Amino acid sequence: MPIITARDLSLGYAAKTVVSHVSFTVNEGDFLCIVGHNGAGKTTLLRTLLGLQQPLSGTLIKGDGQKIRTGYVPQQTALQKDFPASVKEIVRSGFQASKQFLPFYSVQQKHIAHQTLRQMHMIEFENKCYRELSGGQQQRVLLARALCATKPVSKTDSAKPLLMLDEPTAALDPEATAELAELLQKLNRTQNTTVIMITHDIQLALSLATHILHVSDNSFLGTAEDYRKSDLFALFAKEENLHA
Repeated sequence: MPIITARDLSLGYAAKTVVSHVSFTVNEGDFLCIVGHNGAGKTTLLRTLLGLQQPLSGTLIKGDGQKIRTGYVPQQTALQKDFPASVKEIVRSGFQASKQFLPFYSVQQKHIAHQTLRQMHMIEFENKCYRELSGGQQQRVLLARALCATKPVSKTDSAKPLLMLDEPTAALDPEATAELAELLQKLNRTQNTTVIMITHDIQLALSLATHILHVSDNSFLGTAEDYRKSDLFALFAKEENLHA
């Protein structure tokens, strides 16, 4: 069942187009990795999918009649890494959209945040200051926050969970990258969470993705295996000195 359908999208800012004529569909349970050169428009595409900016042209359908709850893990800036808040405060902030104008988080929301931290193997750091954590630990906290944003607000809420991540492993060492990848894979394969992730790490994309969207002048969309066999991957691998 389609979660997102894009038809002939062109994206950019003002009069400058950075992505042209891109079409793709993301179905429930997919793990879509978005790859491509720096400046190709990957983050612009993700911002458009999040509704933070409008496409210059084309059609974008999100949900197609079904409700979607989206959690977002952005690229971290130096300022964000030094944010002076506790881990549990940051994770609970994932409920901001559903909290509406209530001054406090509900008992249920606090419980879900606590359990999500446990799921991310971060419960022992619940009361610790975020800026005191390692890069890998911070990414787990941000993932927990994003997961809270995907949680249903009531027993009758049948919204589908969708995670969007922008270069979540960019500043991580290999061990932290492998740990985060394992968590994302588990969320996708065992909890049917749809994932859309921008990554510069092609090998990571090939190991995780059900589908890959390579954003370029001649964009590619297909399964990870089809992408591995494509001319575009061969050229990209050569340019980036990768091994196929």
